Amino acid sequence: MYKSTEELTNILKSKKSYTDFFQEEVGELEFKTIAEYLDMLLSEKKLQKNEVIARSNLDRNYAYQIFNGRMGLTLEETRKLLKVSSLSDLYIRNPRDSIIMYCLVQKNDLIETNETLSNYGVDILE
Repeated sequence: MYKSTEELTNILKSKKSYTDFFQEEVGELEFKTIAEYLDMLLSEKKLQKNEVIARSNLDRNYAYQIFNGRMGLTLEETRKLLKVSSLSDLYIRNPRDSIIMYCLVQKNDLIETNETLSNYGVDILE
């Protein structure tokens, strides 16, 4: 259930840093675009886009276009990103989604995640 604006304001006032507020209340925040959410995550994780792109081993232009989940997103951050993107949330009862959720919790990279998906005969991530 969503917290009221007043509740969130009181929580914000009680925090010693915005990072604490952001980490605890990210699910309550509304982002206008994916880019806005990713920028907030970069800031919160103290990362630069070029660092993340370099670690991804993707073509720079392609990486900047998609700026996908190779940031090391948590399950919760991934679900929020899907919501911000107006995409379907991961659903635990869906076999493919539950594998992806498990791999996120285990901090598997894309290759490991695709191997697991393939082992269970479901579509891999592109």
